[in-house]
Amino acid sequence: MKPILPLSIMASLAFCAATAPLAAQTKKPKAAPPPIVMVETDYELTDAFPGLKFEMPLGIASAPGDTKRLFVVEKTGRVQVITGLQGDKQEKKLFLDLTQIPKATLVTEGECGVLGLAFPPDHAKSGRCFVYYSLKIGGVLHQRLSRFQVFSDDPNRVDNSTEQPLFTQKDEASNHNGGDLQFGPEGYLYVSVGDGGAGDDKFNNARFINKGFHAAILRMDVDKKAGSLPPNPHPSLSVDANGAAFYSVPADNPFIGRSTHHGESIDPKTVRTEIWATGLRNPWRMSFDVPTRRLFCGDVGQNLYEEIDIIVGGGDYGWSYREALHPFTSGPGKDQEPADFQPIAPIYEYSHAVGLSVTGGVVYRGKGFPQHREKYLFADYATGRVIALKDEGKAVWADETLAQEPGIAGIGFDPRDGEMLFANLATGQIKRLQQKAGAVPSK
Repeated sequence: MKPILPLSIMASLAFCAATAPLAAQTKKPKAAPPPIVMVETDYELTDAFPGLKFEMPLGIASAPGDTKRLFVVEKTGRVQVITGLQGDKQEKKLFLDLTQIPKATLVTEGECGVLGLAFPPDHAKSGRCFVYYSLKIGGVLHQRLSRFQVFSDDPNRVDNSTEQPLFTQKDEASNHNGGDLQFGPEGYLYVSVGDGGAGDDKFNNARFINKGFHAAILRMDVDKKAGSLPPNPHPSLSVDANGAAFYSVPADNPFIGRSTHHGESIDPKTVRTEIWATGLRNPWRMSFDVPTRRLFCGDVGQNLYEEIDIIVGGGDYGWSYREALHPFTSGPGKDQEPADFQPIAPIYEYSHAVGLSVTGGVVYRGKGFPQHREKYLFADYATGRVIALKDEGKAVWADETLAQEPGIAGIGFDPRDGEMLFANLATGQIKRLQQKAGAVPSK
């Protein structure tokens, strides 16, 4: 892949729209998207690992307690590990290769590919990791969550023969797959899943909790701790010889036993009790702020608005009755909001005059930029704006554009110092924030 940023900004946007997992063309805008407006900023993004290039990177992860390695998720089928972080020379090594899957085919077109990676708290001992990716089985598209283990004699390489799928869900469209994975502070695995794709909630998944793994943040017990419950049956689940799933549902998940939703009666035995929060269109990237235990999520909008949410258990975030703070009038819920509809408002929304595809981000707690400590920093994939949100209290979040670079598909941390890292899918680089020469940033 050739770098695109030296080209014109409009050329950059065209590349993003053609190749990105968050591309503007997946939304169905009613009119041509506005041109990118470049803004004056005090910061820029610079190459964090000069000489190391990646193939469409969209995710950054590290193993708990490990300050010597960094993992980069490549949309096109591989996960790379950067070793030697504590030394003078960093090297890129192949950690996981999913380009060859037994009895299946990896899918990387559109918003498909390898989409998420997470390491459990006991990774150093167990060698486990979890991956979310797209594949075709018998020519039919699916999205899969799997558990893998590293080789016992090589912690820098996954043993593909250890793969254990947890669920493999048939997918009717290639977009809106979510796919981010994060372990929460209590040790449970959180999984973001989209509404099934196309546009306008075409498959009518988002307003339900008893259809499939859709439009939600899932919360799963991959350790099957005492007291956790078996998931309700579903064709997507992988089960052992005794019919048991390879994960459990935490007993305090909010939709367990639910018999009504959006004013309609439902059978509790059909509820996807893995759901932690619902009503999300395409929750692309999410992250925990460890000190506050808050879960932040960037949810990609459709025609008009992008949104940032703080996810809470049992929360309904409105899609497809609403797009961010506004009624959505094109989907299956356009006629009337149900009487018991109580959506949680996003903490921040922005229109398509600002950006077309929210990436989601992290709460910054590093030392390099004390003026931005405790702010939530996220990006817009298409226009490249890197925005900092400051909690001013009383549900007010002040915004400031810090930098601008199209192609940011994921944001994470450098495990050495907690500084932010940005995965630029378009240029194939991992970037870091840097103050421009001569700039005097705001306090």
